[in-house]
Amino acid sequence: MTAQHTSGWVRFPVFQSLLPFDRRTLPGDLVAGITLAALGIPEVMGYTKISGTPVVTGLYTLFLPVIAFAILGGSRHLVVAADSATAAILASMLGTVAPIGTPAYVRSTSLVAFVVAGLLGLARVFRLGFLADFLSRSALVGFLAGVGVQVAGGDLAGLFGLAKEGHGTLTQIVSVIARLGFTHFPTFGISVTVLAIIVAGKRIAPRAPCALIAVLGAIAASAAFDLGGRGIATVGSVPGGLPSFAVPPLGLDHVYPVLGCAASCFVVIIAQSAATARAYAMRYQERSAENPDLIGLAGANLAAALTGTFVVNGSPTKTEMVDSAGGRSQVAHLTTATVVLVVLLFLTGPLALLPNAVLSAIVFLIGLKLVDVDGLRELFRLGGKEFWIALVTAATVVVFGVMDGIAVAVILSLIDQIQHTYRPRTRIVVKEADGQWHGVHVTPDRFAAPGIVIYRFEANLFYANASRFMEEVLDLMSSSQGPIRALVIDAAGIDDVDYTAGKTLLQVRDELLKRDIAVAVVAVHGPVRRVLQSFGLCEGAGAMHLHPTIDTAIAALSSRVNGPQDNDHAL
Repeated sequence: MTAQHTSGWVRFPVFQSLLPFDRRTLPGDLVAGITLAALGIPEVMGYTKISGTPVVTGLYTLFLPVIAFAILGGSRHLVVAADSATAAILASMLGTVAPIGTPAYVRSTSLVAFVVAGLLGLARVFRLGFLADFLSRSALVGFLAGVGVQVAGGDLAGLFGLAKEGHGTLTQIVSVIARLGFTHFPTFGISVTVLAIIVAGKRIAPRAPCALIAVLGAIAASAAFDLGGRGIATVGSVPGGLPSFAVPPLGLDHVYPVLGCAASCFVVIIAQSAATARAYAMRYQERSAENPDLIGLAGANLAAALTGTFVVNGSPTKTEMVDSAGGRSQVAHLTTATVVLVVLLFLTGPLALLPNAVLSAIVFLIGLKLVDVDGLRELFRLGGKEFWIALVTAATVVVFGVMDGIAVAVILSLIDQIQHTYRPRTRIVVKEADGQWHGVHVTPDRFAAPGIVIYRFEANLFYANASRFMEEVLDLMSSSQGPIRALVIDAAGIDDVDYTAGKTLLQVRDELLKRDIAVAVVAVHGPVRRVLQSFGLCEGAGAMHLHPTIDTAIAALSSRVNGPQDNDHAL
């Protein structure tokens, strides 16, 4: 639900992404919907090679799941359909349930979508949209880069007309290199042609449906030259018509792989969909709320499960396709679903002639596109640990698999946050030549005024970092060459103080009192003020007097250090 929804429509739990309807955006939405169909249909067909399901299941993801999200979701911009990351998770984790591509395997992918729908529904009931925040942007960049290498490497054999061999991305890549002498050159020629058309086309005409042009051209060539009869593998028969409705069989034979796969997809869907919806809401100054979108995502995955296709996810690439083409609401996505309906009813016959190499080339480029080189370069340029978090996450996905990559991404994100709060940034505050207060590295003998040191702690004080606070303060007081008569604690970055930290502050106050060092606290938030008062830190001998600003604290302390005490601020 967006900020511009100020009419009575906002009270309804459906059509939030469509209402209020704006006629001015209708032409752009219609064009964007047709554009998404042209660009997205070849892409979702490629995703079926990643997921190991029939080609038609990719088309199904752009039909009823899209309609379900448009009705139930909150974002006006997010496109929900097949996605490479979740498709890769299916292929990597459901291989133990049944051989990839078999009817039993396809049923298991629908069952995963069914379970994912349930998990997303529960997440909405318990308002768990905030879970998206536990996968950091750097970890997500690394995870998608790893998936990209896995996707591209997994379809490398198809480019050369070779059978896929080996388990794991590295093994598959090595296997292809070892068998290059057995390349099927007509297939390889088609792959190179498709790659050239898409890459060159994107450079010459970025908005042109280059993948669709390659698909249509390959189908025409296959029909004209009987490529299937010349030893070039083709897609084969693609069933037409509407998908049939059925509840996936809820067998317990493979409950753990299915649940594990569903949980992995759930984490990726939560993080990726929320990040995408949030980005486009910010672009158009709309309010983004993850919890309403959870219902839409749950409905979309339920529609996928009941129509025999696989997990769907909020897609950054498809969302950008629609936005670049002028789409501003889910009307664009309903237009796409209408085009897909026409394809399902009347145009699946020609798809049987499509060479498999075309889909392999499309999938290979999809994999490369998932490797956000600019994002990785930016993380490296900015320095810090986040580049290494991304790199380790990507390597884990490539070497060990998607499930391990997700676990590492979440764990590293949490460790990074815990480390930030455990060892937060601390500063000494001094007045620079411009007359303003500035934070500098904690070093002895940096005074805000004669005999007065200002120490800033930029995180909440709690049991894990309280001892560091005390050690650094006392070390600072002990290592100074000049006499210190007063310490000012800048609490602007402290919103909470727990019991352990409160006791630690008592120890700090008592120790400084022994050294005849007065203590003041500035920029105190309400909760912190109450904790300080409840521990008796603001009264009695050595009381920590509270001041609104650094300047008032310095004025009060200077009178103590350099002259008669100020009756209003005596410490």
